[in-house]
Amino acid sequence: MQSTFRFSFLAIIAIILFSSCKKNNTLGRYIPENAAMAMHINGKALSEKLPWAEIKQQDYFKLLNADTSLSAFMKTILDNPENTGIDINNDIVIFMVKDSSGGFMALQGTLNDKAKFAAMQSQANPGGTASGKEGLSFYSNARTASAWNDDKFVMLSDVPEMKMPKQFPMMPDSAGPVTDVPEIKTPRDLVTAAKNVLLLKEDMSMAKNEKFSDLVSTKADMHLWLNAEQLNANTPAMGAMAMVNLGKLYEGSIMTAAVNFEAGKILMDVKSYAGKEMTEIWKKYSGSSASMEMIKRIPSQNIAAVFAMNFKPEGIREFLKLAGLDGLINMGSAFMGFNLDDFIKANKGDILLTVGDIKKDSISKIDAQFLFSATIGNKEAFTKLINAGKKLGQEKLTNSGKMPSIFYNLNENLFAIGNNKTAIDQYINKENNSDPAFLKDISGSPLAAYVNFQYIMSSMKNPNTTDSLEAATLDASMKVWDNLIIKGGEMKGSAATQHVEINMVNKTENSLKQLNNYAGVMSNIMNEHKKKKDAFYNNLDTTVVVPVIK
Repeated sequence: MQSTFRFSFLAIIAIILFSSCKKNNTLGRYIPENAAMAMHINGKALSEKLPWAEIKQQDYFKLLNADTSLSAFMKTILDNPENTGIDINNDIVIFMVKDSSGGFMALQGTLNDKAKFAAMQSQANPGGTASGKEGLSFYSNARTASAWNDDKFVMLSDVPEMKMPKQFPMMPDSAGPVTDVPEIKTPRDLVTAAKNVLLLKEDMSMAKNEKFSDLVSTKADMHLWLNAEQLNANTPAMGAMAMVNLGKLYEGSIMTAAVNFEAGKILMDVKSYAGKEMTEIWKKYSGSSASMEMIKRIPSQNIAAVFAMNFKPEGIREFLKLAGLDGLINMGSAFMGFNLDDFIKANKGDILLTVGDIKKDSISKIDAQFLFSATIGNKEAFTKLINAGKKLGQEKLTNSGKMPSIFYNLNENLFAIGNNKTAIDQYINKENNSDPAFLKDISGSPLAAYVNFQYIMSSMKNPNTTDSLEAATLDASMKVWDNLIIKGGEMKGSAATQHVEINMVNKTENSLKQLNNYAGVMSNIMNEHKKKKDAFYNNLDTTVVVPVIK
């Protein structure tokens, strides 16, 4: 008796521990486990950051509301989205499923008024069919279907176009471009598909997916889920990829992102997952910190964009082996005088790409300086790569008759190539040409990137332009967008992480409100441009003089 009690007690403890360790979630309860894409919208958070009343104040909204083609019912929805019967202050999920019939998109959420939702179906989509079974109500037509009960709803739209015909060519051939694409039809039972979402078994949903649970446990205004393996499923091209094992690149490939709209910035925390073999390569060969010293060598203060990365070159070999491409790469490179081992030895593991000194000489001509740099591992092996580049360049020159001005230079540790010889030489010969303020924001990770929107847009301005739309658009954009910062590449658990930060000029106002205001300004600019264009064409003398032949 005592041993039985002890066993039962231990079993209960084990169940509690197992349950506490297993990550479940409620948001994935109505999302099929094979969803290729899903987006969760935190209705409560977004409504607090941008109330509907503020959206209604924008001119673009007033213009839409004034559209005489809109029905009275649709205008009641514009006045108050809750007239749909949907609880807009609750969680709303949009997801996509791809299958052998193409795929479908769905919007799922919570109801606050079942009668209003039912009325919306027939008012917004007249001519459909209403029905009910298994405790659910339905409304459907040829391409859409909705299902709902007392609390939950799903609105589903069929997308058969996602099914690519088996014989549909990926690229035009010598006979000319593809002109005939067969119409794609599907026998999908939309009512059944909508019913299956609301009656989805928990074990077949995303509720028990640990990666999805980890995503939605992160506090965010929006959550994004992209399953590349499911997205590429049922694609004819995947059959050809199997010949060289490229399917390994998609196996288990999932990207998640938590998005927040904060004061003066949009933040995005991204996690990238892969299959077991790819994950092992990531863990073993991921880099340490991107080189800030290489960025300091950039011989310009006018930096438009920078991308820097640190990695272990040996990982390239393992990656190509896994994909079954190592043999093809060796065959191709042999004609150029090097092999895969030479490429691995030549590189030490740091690369840099930068764009800067943008000049707009006229309305259409834009010039910029480009520079690519890499650290040298073995100079003898690197020389083979340089000679291969020269050979390839000579072949290009022979075929085209001319070649753009490309210059390179190197020392014992660095190689640089670009379109400005003075800049390349200065980069190689001097360690500290600049000390950009953004270094502190991107340092310390294997991957680092920076884009200066302000400099790019100011460089694009032309005081002599006659294009009022372009000038107004640039002026409006310069008042909003500041820069982009990306850093990451570290492995945390089984995921590679990245942090993305889009900064705005106004550092105090919530970024969602700024986006709403920006949309209003851009809408006004486009509307004014349309009025001017219409007035111009209306004032043209369109009288046609027909010559009389005598």
